[in-house]
Amino acid sequence: MQNGMFRPTWDDSIADGFSAPKLFGQGVSYTYDDVIFLPGHISFGAHQVDLSTFVTRNIKLRTPLVSSPMDTVTEAGMAVAMAAVGGMGIIHYNNSLEEQLHQGTGGVGLQEQLRHVYAPAGPLAWYGLVGARPAGGSVEVKTAKNHTPGFVVHPVCMAPTSTVAELYDLKERKGFTSVCVTDTGKVGGKLLGIVTTRDWDFVADLHTPLGEVMTKDVEAAEYDTITAEKAMQLLKASKRGKLPIVNSSGELLALATRALFREDARLPLGGPASVAPDGRLLVGAAVGTRQADRERVAALRDVGHVDVVVLDSSQGDSTFQVEMVQHIKREHPGLDVICGNVVTSWQARRLIEAGADGLRVGMGSGSICTTQEVCAVGRGQATAVYHTARLANSLGVPITADGGVQNSGHVVKALALGASAVMCGSMFAGTAEAPGDYMYVGGARVRYHSDTQSLKIAQGVSGTVHDKGSVRRNVPYLVQADLGAKSLAEAWQRLDRGEQRLECRTGAAQAEGGIHDMHSFEKKSW
Repeated sequence: MQNGMFRPTWDDSIADGFSAPKLFGQGVSYTYDDVIFLPGHISFGAHQVDLSTFVTRNIKLRTPLVSSPMDTVTEAGMAVAMAAVGGMGIIHYNNSLEEQLHQGTGGVGLQEQLRHVYAPAGPLAWYGLVGARPAGGSVEVKTAKNHTPGFVVHPVCMAPTSTVAELYDLKERKGFTSVCVTDTGKVGGKLLGIVTTRDWDFVADLHTPLGEVMTKDVEAAEYDTITAEKAMQLLKASKRGKLPIVNSSGELLALATRALFREDARLPLGGPASVAPDGRLLVGAAVGTRQADRERVAALRDVGHVDVVVLDSSQGDSTFQVEMVQHIKREHPGLDVICGNVVTSWQARRLIEAGADGLRVGMGSGSICTTQEVCAVGRGQATAVYHTARLANSLGVPITADGGVQNSGHVVKALALGASAVMCGSMFAGTAEAPGDYMYVGGARVRYHSDTQSLKIAQGVSGTVHDKGSVRRNVPYLVQADLGAKSLAEAWQRLDRGEQRLECRTGAAQAEGGIHDMHSFEKKSW
């Protein structure tokens, strides 16, 4: 008897279901849907649950979720949002090193572009860019690392000769309804005005230049003195929604918005953002295993200050990846490396012995991945996570379950089976923070989603995913369950002791556990 509550001692003779070793020791490959966890006794509130976890040996997250390094999922915007809710984004590498280091206008090198580095509490940073935003890579990493709540460092700009029709098209594709007007139509040009919905809502002639409808009397702030607190005060005093940030020459550098300050005041939900020891957001980046990728790693580390690199391969158990992780640990000993993908204990052990600080687990289980069908290799994701986690966790190396996640139940199953974090691709692909344009298919608002890697033997497909709103609003609902454990460590202990019981589900049981007997319904996976 404790606190007036009866607590029986564990008795395996009256336990329902199977222990994890018995269930997963049958030589059967199980997916997340094939297994179900039996509920545990709950004697605590949801506010007492601690989901903090290590995604590598040295990097700790408050929320055990990571966005996938795919070019339709993670760039700077997603990385910022994931860090804001306590997770982390891994920026893709579907671009060349030259694009990463030199793609700005005027041939300005990345080192010069990114010469201003700041802590979140300090003045607003400006990177020195004088044109279009470089795609991906180190610039994406730096943009995410140096994010300050409430500010847009790369605001959407148009020229005064651009038309209302072009703005309307931008709204349809990107969702933007307001733009800054500069003489060049780009960031770094002289600020001429701002166009909001109030300026062009009732313009009948869509060929009207924005220079004729824009608001020219715009209050702006200088970037070398502005802070988040001062920007909020100016927005409040002016009763306007946007505050351009300019240099002494009146050239647009950034934008502070009332909407972002209001949103950031409510977020992140449940706790602090994921930040590095220097106070900047935690950001990861993917790289390959070729010789040229060694230069990429050096640039990401020395210029981008990335916190972790992910060796991105559908088959991680290779000589190439072993040599790459050994090179990184030798040349950049302070940089954590996540290797993979793997699905067996032998694969995991080889990479851990090579120096991996974390592992990605999954092969052919992603929504757009066809590796199991095309290459005839892979493993059911539940089985893969359980077996690799048993080995990796015993050696102090966290694993990230990558693929096969379709709903919040799958996230919980992956974590309870031993994963320290879950990587999501298609689940985040349709969110507001994902890169790419919106389109309409069959009356539904969707976004394009594809596999980043380009191979001679196709191991994936491309398609569209539904618009899902903001990551910041969805993530808190993805990690809730009734297992009866206060933390991931406690859940793993229950699994190891045989207290956490599981059962296999028949096809009828899966149908019964889903939605049925409804004439119509709306469904969200969180």
